[in-house]
Amino acid sequence: MAEENEDGQEKTESATPKRLEEARRKGQIPRSRDLSAAAVLMTGGVALSAMGGQIGGDLYALMRQGLTLTREQAMDPEQIVPMLASAGLDGLMACVPVLGLLLLAAILAPLALGGWSFSTESIMPQFNRLNPLSGIKRIFAMRSIVELMKALAKFGVVAVIAAMVLWKDASALLALGREPTAQAIMHAVSLAGSALILISAGMLVIAGVDVPYQLWQYAKQLKMTREEVRQEMKESEGSPEVKGRIRQIQQQMARQRMMQDVPNADVIVTNPTHFAVALKYDEKRMRAPIVVAKGVDLVAARIREIATEHSVPIFEAPPLARVLYKNVDIGGEVPSTVYVAVAQVLSYIFQLRTAKRAGTRPPPPPVVDVEE
Repeated sequence: MAEENEDGQEKTESATPKRLEEARRKGQIPRSRDLSAAAVLMTGGVALSAMGGQIGGDLYALMRQGLTLTREQAMDPEQIVPMLASAGLDGLMACVPVLGLLLLAAILAPLALGGWSFSTESIMPQFNRLNPLSGIKRIFAMRSIVELMKALAKFGVVAVIAAMVLWKDASALLALGREPTAQAIMHAVSLAGSALILISAGMLVIAGVDVPYQLWQYAKQLKMTREEVRQEMKESEGSPEVKGRIRQIQQQMARQRMMQDVPNADVIVTNPTHFAVALKYDEKRMRAPIVVAKGVDLVAARIREIATEHSVPIFEAPPLARVLYKNVDIGGEVPSTVYVAVAQVLSYIFQLRTAKRAGTRPPPPPVVDVEE
């Protein structure tokens, strides 16, 4: 059964990338304590099995050295304090390889599941956890019951393995008292390493169950309602009203830039009232004429008005105006299918300019035929 939020809505949707990022920023990432414990135990067992002899020998030599002090050395503070400090440092250096491996395992094991995360929010005090009612609810929550079952399972596994190790190595453990001290220490370290490896193997079985459960629990906690997903999308992409207003402003700015290019056009091809398309052609810079402005109805009327104010020729060719308006974007070249028609119009406009400058009779307008 799906969980519900405070408003009673079911959380049926998987967490979005934004929700996952916010959770990570707050320090909420999947973690498995059992995986970390198993990794540390396994590392310690392998390290003791591999380096136990060397460590045991160093500790034995250190213990023997400490038990061979003379009475004068033991009673002289100026000698005993430096000797104790030196012995402590030697003991620490003997254990450094194992301690370093344990520290490395304790760091890398959590990274294998949830990755690295450092969050200041997770270490801030949360006073809502001091509420007794909330604490009682957490005690009897399903997660607490699962954690209790896991703890009992871990106790059972460790107890069974420990009993098996003691039963199997009972004779070896009893024989330690009859062995020479140095050999007994090395043998004891080896037995401890083997026991840790066996216990960690059992913990790995528990971790194999706990890791999928923690991932499932983490995904379940971050689930969202459909309303939360819609609200997040609205916040990320903007509400329809805001996006509509932005588009409106963009269209107005584009229209203003378009109107600024109308006075530089060579001709305005019209419908004559519904469509208006402004064309410009510079044979030195352009492969073909381009559309510098276009519009319909009120925009077309404004284009014609600006063209009249700046003495830009207006040519009525309804089929050509409709084809150019529907098929060519602003700044685009006219298609090859209308090259002949556009060339007739521009040629006529250029002839008009020449006749006006020369004071001669203007040529008759061409008949433009275009298939729509």
